[in-house]
Formats: sequence, structure tokens, C-alpha cells
Amino acid sequence: MNFSNIMDSNSYSPDHPVDPATESLIAARDRILGPAYRLFYERPVHLVRGEGTRLYDADGACYLDAYNNVASVGHCHPHVVEAVSRQLATLNTHTRYLHGGIVDYSQRLLDTMRSEGPDQIDQVMYACTGSEVNDLALRVAEMRTGAKGVIVTSDAYHGNTAAVTAISPSLGGATVLGEHVRAIAPPDSFRTPRGELAARFTADVVAAIEDLQASGAGFSALIVDTIFSSDGIYPDPSVLAPAVAAVHRAGGVFIADEVQPGFARTGDDMWGFTRHGVVPDLVTMGKPMGNGMPIAAMAARSDILEPFARGVPYFNTFGGNPVTVAAAAAVLDVIEDEKLMRNASEVGAQLRTELAGLAADHPRIGDIRGAGLYVGVEMLTESGAPDRAGAKALVNAMRERRVLISVCGRDGNVLKIRPPLVFSDSDVDWFCTEFAAALNAA
Repeated sequence: MNFSNIMDSNSYSPDHPVDPATESLIAARDRILGPAYRLFYERPVHLVRGEGTRLYDADGACYLDAYNNVASVGHCHPHVVEAVSRQLATLNTHTRYLHGGIVDYSQRLLDTMRSEGPDQIDQVMYACTGSEVNDLALRVAEMRTGAKGVIVTSDAYHGNTAAVTAISPSLGGATVLGEHVRAIAPPDSFRTPRGELAARFTADVVAAIEDLQASGAGFSALIVDTIFSSDGIYPDPSVLAPAVAAVHRAGGVFIADEVQPGFARTGDDMWGFTRHGVVPDLVTMGKPMGNGMPIAAMAARSDILEPFARGVPYFNTFGGNPVTVAAAAAVLDVIEDEKLMRNASEVGAQLRTELAGLAADHPRIGDIRGAGLYVGVEMLTESGAPDRAGAKALVNAMRERRVLISVCGRDGNVLKIRPPLVFSDSDVDWFCTEFAAALNAA
């Protein structure tokens, strides 16, 4: 198995026995949906209801959700539910008719990205998934630059269309990088001295640009998730600005994939790229913007978008429809009204502090890193090697204790803790109590 395969890093295998009812449901699912799908955990969870940070299974057992960023403001948030229900009962159609909702929301969204200077992100386009908008961003970059070459990090995930599968090395399996793609190491703050991170990352970007230009593909874009989520969660904000400057010197486009770090998740700002002090040329966003409703967006500098917009009449039937836009607007309401950016900062800091306390007694915890409510815990063997098996065992032990997390990183040894933004102090206590018990039992 490819260690970087994110789909199989924390998945059910028939080798693990389950109760008869679960086995029957799994068999029906496999028969009808086919074998490509994956389930989480050695003993899958059959969920039937959610509220805030809580999920409930078919037997009524309550789980703490410390993983799902898609329900960004909490499962079934009443304000989002009401906004969607009201709009669904009124009108749902597409963007070839005039509707004020998409204009009003788009202005609010762009206002969160305002920066000093002339390079403003000032236009936005809609689709239904992050995969679609990353696909769109690649098309926009290619028309802007006249080149195809793309640089990604070595365990990136950017979606599942043909175009973005070709730039998603973490998918593993039978998928392969496109010939026009170069993968570089992420800014690994655990293994690289902080003072060297930016220089190393920039040097790798420059070398990849030169290689693409020599290959004949040319250089179109650098695309990164600005907290390097699938690579293992590397939040250091010093690394991107010099690399983006090198991209622009080479005539390329910088695409910030904000599906995971965006919408207040890092606690420092609404957007992961802001932490790095850069203004992207293109910004992509996915389902967390609608609390799980199928809405995604690509925001752009108008000068970057202009060649594509002039040459391609864009239409996505349900991208930006009134119902999903109502959900997205309600999510912004909740982030603002409930001060969830501050909550992510404060509760995330508390979580990392508590985890650091546990690490003092557990040398298998090699590193704790993150920003806001996005935290990575790197697990090591006694010899200091990445502990893939141990991390997976902890994930499943936490599932048995009804706390849901997962893993990421090239070696699958980084625990990924990424709860809804309404995670509370009491949720931190619950999480750390069960995590300490799981560590002690391991």
C-alpha cells in the first residue's frame, strides 16, 4: 500500500469483524455503491443525527466530532437550517437568472479578502465542490500563462476530477501525477530548522519551475493548501511569501486552496493565506463555506481571470444557486455573530496546551503543531521513526471511546484533529480525557 494514500490511511477492512447488523449494511453498500468507496475506522460508525459537535449513532450513542470541518459551524446549526429551508421553500434556480442573493453574498465574501495595494481579489465564480473550483482555477491559470506546468506539495490533495487527481499525489493507488506536474516537499517544521524552512521551500519551487520550463510544459501555477493539511499540517507562516514572489517572477499564478484552512479555521484570520502575508491570484473554497451544502467558489484578481472570462462563457447549473448561497450567507452570519474566529484561536490554543501536557509523559508524541482548530499530533516509535501503525491504532481506540479523529501525512502517522468551529472548552476536556486514556492503554 502507498503510505501516502489518504483514502486507505484510516479505513475499514473486511479483515476486521463487526456485528451482524453492521456487516449486513456494509455488504449492501458495497453491492450497490461498488468497491471504490471507503469507510472510516476498523469498526465503522453508523451515524443518524448530528448537533453542534455531537454525532449520534443508530443505537443512540453520542460521539464527539473532532474531525469534520465540512460542518464548519456545527452539525445542523439552526440558523443555517432555517436559511436553507426558507430559501428552498421560495425559489431554487441557476445563475442565468438574476437573483440578489448571490450578489450580496459575493460582496460579503470578497470583503473578507480585502488587502492593501493594487492586487485586489475582486471577482468570484461558483461551482458545487472544491474539486470543481480547483479544476476551474487550473484552467484560468493556463489561459493566463499559456502554460500547463503545475507545482504541488508531495502529499497534496486537491480533489477528484481528472485534472485535479493529476495534481493530488496523496490519492495514491492507481492514480499518478500528470507529466506536467512537479511535486515538492512540504515545509516540514518538525524535521527542518525554522530558519531554513522558507529558503528550502522557495528553492524547491524555483527548481521545479526550471524543470517544467525545460520540459516544454512551461510554468503555469503553484497550488498549495495554506496549512499543508494532507502533507501533515505545517502551519508556519514564514514559508509562502518568498515562494510566491518566485512564482510571480517566473510569470506564474499562485492558487491558494482554502477548502481546509479557510473560513476562520486557523483562528488568526478568515483565510490561511493571510497568515503568510500574501495575496493569492486565485483562491478556492469548498463545502465548509455552506456548512456541508454543495457550494464552492473560486475568488480571483480580475486581471488574472480576464483571459479566461473573455474566452470562455462559464456556466455551472447549480453552482451558486439561491439555496446554497443562503447556506453560505448563514455560515458567515454565524462566524461573525458567534465570534467563531476568536473561538477557534482560544479553544485551539487550549487544546494544544493540554496536548503538550500529555506529551510530557508520552515520548511517542513527537510534535504538536497547528493553528486555531486545526491540530496535528505526530506519533513516533521508540526509535523516533514515524509510527503509522501506532497512529492508526490510536484513531481506532478513540473511535471506541466515541471521539472521532483521523490521520494525515506521508507516513500516515500524524493525528488530524479538525473539529467544527463551535468546539468548546468542555469539548477539549472530553477530548483530552479520552486521548490520555487511549495513550495509557496503548
